[in-house]
Amino acid sequence: MYTVKFYKGEYHERQRAANADKAAAYVEHHFNSSSSEQANYAVVVVGSNASATSRNWGQWYARAVAEEFSTRLGGDGGILVGGWQGRGDGNLKHTNMPALLLEPLFASNPQQAEIIRSESGQARLARILVESIRRFIPGGGLIAFSVGHKYKNSSPNDRGAALAGGGNEADHAEKVLEKAAQLLTASGPAPHGRTLRVMKGDTLLFETPVDEDAVVVWSSDRNLLTIPD
Repeated sequence: MYTVKFYKGEYHERQRAANADKAAAYVEHHFNSSSSEQANYAVVVVGSNASATSRNWGQWYARAVAEEFSTRLGGDGGILVGGWQGRGDGNLKHTNMPALLLEPLFASNPQQAEIIRSESGQARLARILVESIRRFIPGGGLIAFSVGHKYKNSSPNDRGAALAGGGNEADHAEKVLEKAAQLLTASGPAPHGRTLRVMKGDTLLFETPVDEDAVVVWSSDRNLLTIPD
């Protein structure tokens, strides 16, 4: 089972508090921004001392976001080790557990800003995050959430980048994390191995484990999904 706790204060304080709580994983949520309205890639920052789990988790999440929202991958296969010329490294490198800083979409891109503002877009991002946690932190435990920019004592009015068309990065990142917390704490233990899921919009209709080597076949003529025994 999973529990979730939101951490506040300076970034290093959040990480050390999560360490003291023996959190199983740490996630800080941001949105990206650029002077170009056309910027449109998904990327995840991992610390300069990131474990293999953090790197694999970050790459999987970035690829899932890129596929879901038809955008590109940034960084090296979706991750930036040590951040943008060191920016973002301090947000993660003090953790004792797998840790990611998420930059899934661009607040400065008008089309992506609409997704960020929408309930549906937030729910889709939350679902991807929860799926990634269940995949890479399968044993459950406390998941530490940090809202980027918001709740810093040194800069209490910081809300990050402005969204094209209105709103700000931090408030909408918080909404995604709140939705993810609800999904994560309502779900049972992560299934072992490979899992097949059927979604209707943002609702999970069906979930079942399947063999790692199984070839799942969809027939559009028969509207039939075949899962071998």
